[in-house]
Amino acid sequence: MTLTDANPPDHRRAGVAERSAALAALFDPTTFRHLEGFGVGPGWRCWEVGAGGTTVVSWLAKRVGPTGKVVATGLDPSWAAVPARPPVQIRLHDVSVEEPPGEGFDLVHARLVLAEVPDCVRALRSMAKALRPGGRLLVEDVDLALQPLVCPDEHGPEHQLANRLRQALRQLLAGRGADLAFGRGLPRLLRAAGLRRVEADAYFPVASPACAALEATTTRQIRDELISAGLATAQEIDRHLVNIASGTMDLAAPPMISAWGRRM
Repeated sequence: MTLTDANPPDHRRAGVAERSAALAALFDPTTFRHLEGFGVGPGWRCWEVGAGGTTVVSWLAKRVGPTGKVVATGLDPSWAAVPARPPVQIRLHDVSVEEPPGEGFDLVHARLVLAEVPDCVRALRSMAKALRPGGRLLVEDVDLALQPLVCPDEHGPEHQLANRLRQALRQLLAGRGADLAFGRGLPRLLRAAGLRRVEADAYFPVASPACAALEATTTRQIRDELISAGLATAQEIDRHLVNIASGTMDLAAPPMISAWGRRM
């Protein structure tokens, strides 16, 4: 469980669509900037790992055109609103244990996926193996420890409450064995997977409406867990949701680290 996917993986609660929309609004521009920089274009063969929405897949499909191919995989393809049609193929696939769904890909991309994979090292090696020589792997994930506050500009009781609830979420995650600093390790993991010319950058969104939408959705989803663990009261959570809805707080999402490299 991470801030971007606060439910246990085997549960489907209300708010999944809202969270997906907020994540797309926050992080699609950064993802698309990197993909444009790689030169994704007609005829490219792309593998979107752990697809959790349609925006990246749709962007790739438009770029690669009818001569290209986009394989979108995941454990739950229910995100796909319509049946796949060329150049998109949708497949059930567990990147942590199964062989790649093909080879010779020009691009493999995974966003907010690897932190949930039991053996991320094996998964990265599988993704690297699927690339053609010179092909690119782009992996993106958040780092909750790099910037632990939801209100970096803490100057009132509503901001203090928000940051205390963010700390409570971090306690929940740590108790489940989550690596809160996962994002910063991506460059190292890409090199360990055999990639070369590895680079990375970070995007830290603040004061975006999508930050507020993500915070509200996450708070609702973990409400019962926070209360059961004694980390917050129902009244505190309700007050936080009212504060979010007021639009008066500059909320932040966790920094997303984007790391990329080539198969040589």
